[in-house]
Amino acid sequence: MDISSVLQGGYQHPLSRSWQAQRTLTKSMLMYPIFITDEPDAHVEIPSLPGQARWGVNKLEEFLGPLVKKGLRSVILFGVPLHCEKDDRGSPADDPNGPVIAAVRKIRSLFPELYIACDVCLCEYTSHGHCGVFRSDGSIDTTPSAARIAEVALAYARAGAHCVAPSDMMDGRIKAIKRALIDNGYGNRCTLMAYSAKFASALYGPFRDAAGSAPAFGDRKCYQLPPTAKGLARRAIKRDVAEGADIVMVKPALPYLDVIQDAKELAPDHPLAAYQVSGEYAMVVAGARAGVYDLKTMAFETVESMVRAGCTLILTYFTPQFLDWLDE
Repeated sequence: MDISSVLQGGYQHPLSRSWQAQRTLTKSMLMYPIFITDEPDAHVEIPSLPGQARWGVNKLEEFLGPLVKKGLRSVILFGVPLHCEKDDRGSPADDPNGPVIAAVRKIRSLFPELYIACDVCLCEYTSHGHCGVFRSDGSIDTTPSAARIAEVALAYARAGAHCVAPSDMMDGRIKAIKRALIDNGYGNRCTLMAYSAKFASALYGPFRDAAGSAPAFGDRKCYQLPPTAKGLARRAIKRDVAEGADIVMVKPALPYLDVIQDAKELAPDHPLAAYQVSGEYAMVVAGARAGVYDLKTMAFETVESMVRAGCTLILTYFTPQFLDWLDE
């Protein structure tokens, strides 16, 4: 055997195997997505998203306290309004008494060191369940949509969010948000994380159950990216960087590892996030329950593939388990 053919000597020991990784998963790389409802004392399990729940603000201390003690560093909040009057422009999204703003203030007071990101979208708050504002002919009107998204993002920044993360995929919304943050004194006080390459995926079903955000008609294929559109994803990433994104994200994660690698190439100086979405999480859990594989082993394999592809931040519902697993 030729000398150059022998590789196994380099990873024959558990420690030397760990040296083969360019980066290693750590607790600080994990961001936990949580659902906040406008019922203050709520704790409602989500059947399609095992182990996850909708939480009221009065339950956040008992929910998050143990996780913070284990090393939880960041969360991303999704509002689930159940008792508001929705309209065609998502007016309740920036209600100062709404679930997200109330939760930001509560968490800031309870856990001042915990990093708080807020998902910014209109779909949970619009009467039609879409992520933007419509023209009279039924098409998305991108300019007022981006302006409305920017209003919501600014409201979250004012409430104390460390990061705003627009997931709507409206053209021009990153520039609109960045401008609003700068003009109102938050340009250097609030991070802008862009869902830059968000695909129109079949993997969002459990999330829509959790957030009540399914569209009332049609679908979101006119603004979320087609799953085959690698070039379009690259263009979207470059656009968001040019418009002022501080972090870029790819969503979903596992079916789009090639796009994550592209994002690392296109934005090498930016933090890179991936969202292991609800359907990905539910599939891993279902496979483990069926005896196909060990849950911990597969959770690590999936998330470490994202790290290997270039991610420095992982949004995952496995965060509570990883806080334990990474201590073992």
